[in-house]
Amino acid sequence: MAGTVSAKKRIWGWWFFDWASQPYNTLLLTFIFGPYFAEIARGNYMAEGMDAEAAGAAAQAYWGAGLAIASVLIAILAPFLGAIADSTGRRLIWVWFFSAFYIAGSFALWFIAPGGDNLFWAVAFFGLGFIGMEFATIFTNALMPSLSDRDDMGAISGSGFAFGYLGGVLALAIMLLFFAENSATGKTLIGLDPLFGLDPEAREGTRAVGPFTAIWYAVFMIPFFVWVREPRTERRPLNLGRAFASLRELLASLRYRGSLSAYLASSLFYRDALNALYGFGGVYASGVLGWEIVQIGVFGVVGALTAMVASWIGGKADRRFGPKPVIAVCIVVLIFVCIIIVGMTRDSLWGIPLDPASSASDDIFFACGALIGAAGGALQAASRTMMVRHTTPDRATEAFGLFALSGKVASFISPALIAFATAFSGSQRIGISPLIVMFLIGLVLLFFVRAKGEQA
Repeated sequence: MAGTVSAKKRIWGWWFFDWASQPYNTLLLTFIFGPYFAEIARGNYMAEGMDAEAAGAAAQAYWGAGLAIASVLIAILAPFLGAIADSTGRRLIWVWFFSAFYIAGSFALWFIAPGGDNLFWAVAFFGLGFIGMEFATIFTNALMPSLSDRDDMGAISGSGFAFGYLGGVLALAIMLLFFAENSATGKTLIGLDPLFGLDPEAREGTRAVGPFTAIWYAVFMIPFFVWVREPRTERRPLNLGRAFASLRELLASLRYRGSLSAYLASSLFYRDALNALYGFGGVYASGVLGWEIVQIGVFGVVGALTAMVASWIGGKADRRFGPKPVIAVCIVVLIFVCIIIVGMTRDSLWGIPLDPASSASDDIFFACGALIGAAGGALQAASRTMMVRHTTPDRATEAFGLFALSGKVASFISPALIAFATAFSGSQRIGISPLIVMFLIGLVLLFFVRAKGEQA
């Protein structure tokens, strides 16, 4: 049956995972559910007697702690699951398994109504789906080396991310136009009541983002499961001893594989900082600039559109120049953005006065969002290609497990640092400042990575 699926269809099927899974980041992590959580958490804390700024900081700290815990679990389990998958020669079964986590966790967010003492369950359900999304991504990325020749990997990766961001834009547009309501008016972006008679007072339009994300994933994963085939390898029974021995061998070899070690360390810092920037962007806009969820959603459309275009362009640049210079340029852009965000309030930018009655601060943050989307999209695509240059098809899942580890072993550090800096300073702006250091460390370590990886 594998022979009946063309190479082109296999690539398209692989791209459909990006299309299907992107809404978890776009809708839940950053632009709809994340800000909604910040809104209801802030309301809960203010009801307990906190002032608005302290309540916003407490909400951001709680969200950061939840992301940190989920990231720790991913960091611990990813390399082991990768070794198990490679030892058995099976990867698709794990995509099915963790897709169930994705769907269950996202769908359950429907039950997070405002006004209740449900912050724990909000973070728990989100974390379940987040773990499912991350692990499904590991096993999907591990199929990438079998899709085409190495020279085409950059273009395939970049186009995949571009296609995924297009799906994210479409999903976000549907939510903004027909479901997510403004808390003040109860209307969607185009002035409609939420579809299907959803109650805006109970925020049912916004809460529908959970079931919507789950259904979107279930429907658009169909091309993936129909067209994507695993490479022809020997199917072996599960042998935990052999799998863990292989992982120990890979870890021990890092002492002699300087480029891979440097790249894993570099990506540990810069990808974690990027994920934190995604995770806290909407929360920041809600707490510091006072944006409504609908306004944050429009901001998300802008960022996703620039990410889509930049991922495609970045893929072409990756194919011509290699992934390393693409990664370096993107990190520099993100450092610049973080410096602006830390120094901006409604009425000033690093001491330069801004008219609080004007849209100046909003316009600046919209520009920052466009840059975050562009640099972030191209950065993720090039990072995936660079990892392919440091592995072989038969050990790809194990390698991408380590790649996930490098992205998650510090993932609990970045949200934890933001939570600590926010709680210590009492300022959401200052709470973002650790990301500047994280990006800088990643940039310095990148200099020790060989441009052609280990396949020169």
